[in-house]
Amino acid sequence: MSENGYRRRDFRVLVVDDNHTNREILQDQLTNEGILAAAAGTGAEALEMARGASARGQPFDIAVVDMVMPAMSGLELAQAIKSDRALAAMQIVMLTSLGQEVPKQVNLLARHLTKPIRRRELLQCLYALAEAAPEISSEKTMRGEEAASCYARSLVQLRRIDPATVAREKRRVIARERVLEWHDPLAGGLDAVGGLENLKQWLLERGAAYGPRARAYGLPAPKGALLVGIPGCGKSLMAKAMSTSWGIPLLRVDLGALKSKWVGESEGNLRKAFRVIEAIGRCVVWIDEIEKALAGATSGAADGGVSADALGAVLSWMQDRQGDAFVIATANDVSSLPPELLRAGRFDQVWWIDLPTASERASVLAAALRAHRRDPDAIDLRLVAASCDGFTGSEVAALVPDALFAAFADDERDVRTADLLKAARSIVPLSKTAAEKIERLRQWAKGRARPATIADAAWDDAPAGSTRNIDL
Repeated sequence: MSENGYRRRDFRVLVVDDNHTNREILQDQLTNEGILAAAAGTGAEALEMARGASARGQPFDIAVVDMVMPAMSGLELAQAIKSDRALAAMQIVMLTSLGQEVPKQVNLLARHLTKPIRRRELLQCLYALAEAAPEISSEKTMRGEEAASCYARSLVQLRRIDPATVAREKRRVIARERVLEWHDPLAGGLDAVGGLENLKQWLLERGAAYGPRARAYGLPAPKGALLVGIPGCGKSLMAKAMSTSWGIPLLRVDLGALKSKWVGESEGNLRKAFRVIEAIGRCVVWIDEIEKALAGATSGAADGGVSADALGAVLSWMQDRQGDAFVIATANDVSSLPPELLRAGRFDQVWWIDLPTASERASVLAAALRAHRRDPDAIDLRLVAASCDGFTGSEVAALVPDALFAAFADDERDVRTADLLKAARSIVPLSKTAAEKIERLRQWAKGRARPATIADAAWDDAPAGSTRNIDL
């Protein structure tokens, strides 16, 4: 046990500070505590060290980053880490000065500590992050022979038990079982999703509810969330981003693909999938468009009771499961969802995801530009967002590749605001082609679901009716 009451774990910390003295003091404090620590003076140097360590199979677990640095700020470094697939699982502690304004994105990407920092405070934060990280346990992950295979491969390749190697072996086991799909982390995590701030904050709170401190406090394990909303507004993207933010695997359950023509085999496939989920340990389970797979359970479908059996298996597992899986289910058409699935206790929260507000459209556009290695500051995001009233998030994001094609054809120049405005004029949004369906969804959400977005009061020029907010 450490002096702070936390069980010691071997973990590696990267200290990033442009001040040489501060950097040495922090590194010495961690080294004296028995923590493996290295230091970098710039964001670029930190990225190079982190990538090199990851390639050698000895990745850094935590980065302690000063927010104010020349060339690359702490926030920019945190965004670069979360955008790198090899580094996305690294946890970040951001150091800020007293009275310094802390951008909202910092709270989404990192733990935040204010300088001057007491040694005990820093160590408590690091040990808490290390304790909350998922560990490797043959009792909680896989069957004995499968765990032995994972450990053997890790020992042969690296002569030690390496979490990354064991994770790759878990992925191989899942692929062999053919009842689940393993999805790679989403580059950028929650920062890659524009808007939906209420939902993001809620997910961060739920993510902190894992680990021994939460159990000692008496918190129950989070169950999951149902995301209901308009197609193309970020439901599936949020599931991928959440697993990246939490640093745990994302497993997709395709209920339709598990159905079989043989009596009883569909239910057997489902139970097999649930057993694999329980064996994996802490993970995010993504059930996409759940209403399509379960619609026949209540509509009298002529499928020999297959849909009803699937519903029963799903409800039974959600009620009795013992593992740490967090379920994210998405739905576009709630009218066909079985009422048993929506009763209190199945999910921690039902969320409503409407068309993005003006500010959210700007956030989505900025994220799409960064994903295509373009500078959002070079574009009038406010003007483009105003021209996209009624667009879904995917329709807004689609403007960027359309504009890039036009810019490339025009002598390979940089993309301009005019290119995005022209692309926007060529799109007929879903809000026009499916206006009646969207209105029915909004009416259903009133009083039944929590809005995933924050009021767009700062955007006074946003057209009326374009926001995600609903009258609750």
